[in-house]
Amino acid sequence: MVKKFSKAEAADSNLLGTVKESSTQIWLAGLGAFSKAQEEGSKVFEALVKEGAGLQKKVRKFADAQVSDVTNEVSGKITEATSKAAGAWDRLETVFEERVGRAVSRLGVPSKADIAALTARVEELTKQVGKMNGAAKAKPAAFAKRANGAAASVSKLAAKGAKRVVTKAKATARRVVN
Repeated sequence: MVKKFSKAEAADSNLLGTVKESSTQIWLAGLGAFSKAQEEGSKVFEALVKEGAGLQKKVRKFADAQVSDVTNEVSGKITEATSKAAGAWDRLETVFEERVGRAVSRLGVPSKADIAALTARVEELTKQVGKMNGAAKAKPAAFAKRANGAAASVSKLAAKGAKRVVTKAKATARRVVN
């Protein structure tokens, strides 16, 4: 224990002894406190490390949850914006196609449907001509025979017709002259 000085003792020669004893006690109390702090310090330090690790895990979980929430929200907004942009693009494309179609129609340019219909008709006619050419190639002698027969018939008819015309013309000429 620390002794208290009185004013009378201060003047006394024992003052030096009392100061020495008090400083020794203070020194020893300090050493005792240091020793206790060393013994308890490692335990306290380990307890603080454990508590800090637990707190770090909690903070990390909270931060991860916040990042996940923000990421999900941003992804949703991006998806929504992309959807809106695609819809606007589709509408713009439709309007553009309609206006170009009207302008081309006014100029008299055939449409894709018109060209497709004409292409189909040309293909059909090509097939028919091919069939006719195939039949003609397959039976050229028969066609030639028919053609020769037809030509002969026409020649006979023409000759008969010509004779009649000449006979009638002569008769008419005689009447006019007589």
